[in-house]
Amino acid sequence: MKDKITIVLVDDHAIVRDGIKYLLEEDKNLVVIGEGSNGIEAIELVKNLQPDILIIDVRMPEMNGIEAVKIINSTTTKTKSIVLSMHDSEEYILESIEANAMGYLLKDASKAEVLKAINTVYNGDKYFSGDISNIIVNNLLKKSATPSTETKKEIKAKSSTNKYNLTKKEVEILQLVLLGKTNKEISEKLNKSKRTIETHRFNLMKKMNVKNLIELSTKAKQHNLI
Repeated sequence: MKDKITIVLVDDHAIVRDGIKYLLEEDKNLVVIGEGSNGIEAIELVKNLQPDILIIDVRMPEMNGIEAVKIINSTTTKTKSIVLSMHDSEEYILESIEANAMGYLLKDASKAEVLKAINTVYNGDKYFSGDISNIIVNNLLKKSATPSTETKKEIKAKSSTNKYNLTKKEVEILQLVLLGKTNKEISEKLNKSKRTIETHRFNLMKKMNVKNLIELSTKAKQHNLI
């Protein structure tokens, strides 16, 4: 029989930790060996306990979960991190990936999905939940993929001043994003699926090397893209 998968839980709400711990320990192959309430405690727990898996919330006092994961992964550790959040925000997901988190789970995930995520990450693979997560991960991991014929034509037709190689569609979506439009509103306006808009948004943020709307707006204005 294999050893149990050891887990550290970090969330600033004790009731959330209790619920997750109860859910996890119903599985005989899992054991929670430590709990914390902020990113600083997470770093210390991982350092001292060296768990197989760290499950950590994004928004917490003292230090947020993503920053803690980034610091933990800058050290030599066997611990694999799963970020936990109420939000399927592409910004949070992208930051989690950049911090080398192995997974991203929504708090409304089913027990089956949580267990699947833990086992997937434990076995060395990535696991991301949410409507847009798989699209974002696929785009990030396929850096060497060849652009489609349509994309090549769009890039070729771009303005010579567009140093980021944004397509016409990405520029159009950029302008709408900076007007405060949501993905749903943009999808309705452009008659495209919400997933398509989310993919375009991720691509343009990746091309422009920005992490949030403030950076996006600043660079767009600097290079006359809006």
